[in-house]
Amino acid sequence: MEQELPKFLQKVVKRYPQIWEKYGDLKEEVASIGALDTRTQALVKLAIAIGVGREGAVHSHTRKCLKEGISPDELFQTALSAITTIGWSGGIRALSWINDEVDEL
Repeated sequence: MEQELPKFLQKVVKRYPQIWEKYGDLKEEVASIGALDTRTQALVKLAIAIGVGREGAVHSHTRKCLKEGISPDELFQTALSAITTIGWSGGIRALSWINDEVDEL
């Protein structure tokens, strides 16, 4: 189990390990399609998290993007690109959540 998981999720995983395992299997299966490289997949997941306004998911996917070697500037551009779709406040909100992880603004 990843140490980065929130404490409550760690409890859920401990109680329902089979569900966590199947979730992991699904992530691997989707990734194995191969149409998108891992870098692009990471940015797409970040963009989806931004679009649905999930702060925890934006934080998590920001960290995953950084592990993939995606630069803070690329992450910031992803948030700023959302402005024309989800509005100014949504894009800036996402920018602040990304900045929580990179602290460069």
